[in-house]
Amino acid sequence: MKRILILTFTIGLALLAMQAGQPLRAQRVVGKTNLLYWATGTPNLGVEVALNSRNTLALHGGWQPWQYSDTKKLKHWALQPEWKYWFCEAFNGHYLGLHGLGGQYNAGGIDMPFGLLPTLDDHRYQGWAIGAGLSYGYHLLLSRRWSLEFGIGLGYLYLDYKKYRCPQCGEALKQKHRNYVGPTKAAVNVIYNF
Repeated sequence: MKRILILTFTIGLALLAMQAGQPLRAQRVVGKTNLLYWATGTPNLGVEVALNSRNTLALHGGWQPWQYSDTKKLKHWALQPEWKYWFCEAFNGHYLGLHGLGGQYNAGGIDMPFGLLPTLDDHRYQGWAIGAGLSYGYHLLLSRRWSLEFGIGLGYLYLDYKKYRCPQCGEALKQKHRNYVGPTKAAVNVIYNF
């Protein structure tokens, strides 16, 4: 699993590096951060490059290395490469995308809203995930340098995990995997155009 994630990250960096040799033009490279991801306490950054007038390639990552208290934790890291096709022009208006997702997690003691993951409150889950999906979004230009981007995505995740009795102790109760189909991306990105 770690090899797949390292390979995905390496390919993403190689594609971004290929663009580095080209001269920078207006809105050729952007940096971004997802405000919704920050709401979970997760620092995150991304970079996106224009491949041509209607295609871009992005790599976004987040890492949350700490726990909230002795009984609450949402430690994880994740990488999300994404290819986007823009209907008008790169970094302007509506787009459709294909995204990947991979990472590791260690979470427990969290009462999720709306009854999502009801056993996360009194159990801990530790494992890894990998998947892919389709995305749709809109890029709103605010000024020459600043933009907002709104995006959603649906897709598939394969989750491999161990379940523990309490948020920070005990032996594993079971080791399983789960196939998940549903939302795989939600973003409100603040973007800086280089």
